[in-house]
Amino acid sequence: MKLSEYFLPTLREDPAEAEAVSHRLMLRAGMIRKLASGIYSWLPMGLRTLRRVENIVREEMDRAGALEVLLPLVQPAELWKETGRWDNFGKELLRFKDRKEHDFCLGPTHEEVITDLVRREVRSYRDLPLILYQIAPKFRDEIRPRFGVMRAREFLMKDAYSFDADEEGLNRSYEAMYEAYQRIFSRCGLRFRAVLADTGAIGGSESHEFMVLAETGEDRLALCEACGYAANVELAESKKEFSYPEEKERPLEKVATPGVKSVEEVAAFLGVPPSKLVKTLLFRAGGEVVAVLIRGDLELNEVKLRNLLGVPEVEMADAETVKRVTGAPVGFAGPVALSGVRILADLSVRGLRNFVTGANEADAHLVNVNYGRDFPEPEFYDLRVVSEGDPCPRCGRPLAVTRGIEVGHIFKLGTKYSEAMRATFLDREGKERPLVMGCYGIGIGRTVAAAIEQNHDHAGIIFPREIAPFEALILTLGPEAELMEISERIYHTLNSSGVETLWDDRDERPGVKFKDADLIGIPFQIIVGRRFKETGRVEVKERSTGQREDLLPEEVVKRLQGSA
Repeated sequence: MKLSEYFLPTLREDPAEAEAVSHRLMLRAGMIRKLASGIYSWLPMGLRTLRRVENIVREEMDRAGALEVLLPLVQPAELWKETGRWDNFGKELLRFKDRKEHDFCLGPTHEEVITDLVRREVRSYRDLPLILYQIAPKFRDEIRPRFGVMRAREFLMKDAYSFDADEEGLNRSYEAMYEAYQRIFSRCGLRFRAVLADTGAIGGSESHEFMVLAETGEDRLALCEACGYAANVELAESKKEFSYPEEKERPLEKVATPGVKSVEEVAAFLGVPPSKLVKTLLFRAGGEVVAVLIRGDLELNEVKLRNLLGVPEVEMADAETVKRVTGAPVGFAGPVALSGVRILADLSVRGLRNFVTGANEADAHLVNVNYGRDFPEPEFYDLRVVSEGDPCPRCGRPLAVTRGIEVGHIFKLGTKYSEAMRATFLDREGKERPLVMGCYGIGIGRTVAAAIEQNHDHAGIIFPREIAPFEALILTLGPEAELMEISERIYHTLNSSGVETLWDDRDERPGVKFKDADLIGIPFQIIVGRRFKETGRVEVKERSTGQREDLLPEEVVKRLQGSA
């Protein structure tokens, strides 16, 4: 493709709307354009990259024995009501009525639709195992779409679903998908880790997230280099033992703390370390209010709390609820004389003596608080987010905490959906049993964005060759006939040899061409200019390393094919 005939609207300046690196570079490189909040058009350069990822995914899914289907984006409410998710999924589910006043939604995922399809067609154990997948748009009405296609409302996703006769079969399907995902992200040229993860709104008994490692990632990961343990911090267990020196209980005392609310402010005001404070956090969970105690210098893990309570979600109590329960404004809650709520505590609080809490009174805190004396001993659980250096829950060696971007997620669903929707089959004995399911997702556009977050520099994108929109870019630096002729010869030779090549034949200054070349991140730049006129050689630059070499035109194909 000649760049003079291509649609590539690059930008010189960073767009004001762009927060993430990938968002900024995808806009500047002419890959995407915003239509509405969280909704993007993919331009030719972006679409080529999207299709490269999509093709890798499709090849590996087919290799793993999955069969491709295409399911409707518009889904009837009746299916979602069967599983209870019509009411439980939340506002991310975009609901609407058709002209006959029937309820529908735009599919954020397809568990209900695929289960309905299979329950109508699968009758016997002889039809199993079965894995179906699609690569299709999804829509989730995110409250805060951000980071471009990283967290968009409309996005392209590969979702697969396995159906087996028993747990053993599910384990085999899950392992097959796990290995397929390993191949997919390896082929995409990405540095990634598979980590244990929370099942969230999808549900099920076990799940793994596939995380592209990047400093800009939203997710925090706990990794052990010694034994290979890897988990999202949402799920990572804390095995740290908290021990405190013996301390005689001192008299409880109320201290005025006017206008002082945060841990840091209270600690500074009272002259104590944050570890001597105990935060009292109030949550609404399943129709009740619970109080959670955790040391002031630690972070509560809301996913652990949600899983402990067995509710779909927990949310911080609003100011009105805090006032009703504690009698005080937000920032002054404490466990002493707190009645009518269940009190839970992180393990970090066990053994702590003479600590500081809110006094359930505006502008006041209590010092020398002790459970068992000043309030009943709470229920202790692991409720905190793990920290750098905490012991690995498997081998005890120190954990490292790093960041990653989720690009894939696989789940063991079990019979959650099949039982709710009566999706059954007849086993060898003729007994009716529910299908055992798994589901497996990959964000196609998100993978493109994650690749850019992991592979870029100050000048622009550095695409891994496997997913680059083109493998080579010819830069013709001048309008002279001999430069145009040799450029065209190299261009046709490369394309006919299977090296997809873009030719910048525009009548532009060399500086403009070099800036665009580095911005769009094509792996190899073939520079045809003054050096060719002087030596008969062209310059080949590798975008990822900056390495340059002079080659005869007939050597270029061999060089690039040898780098594949």
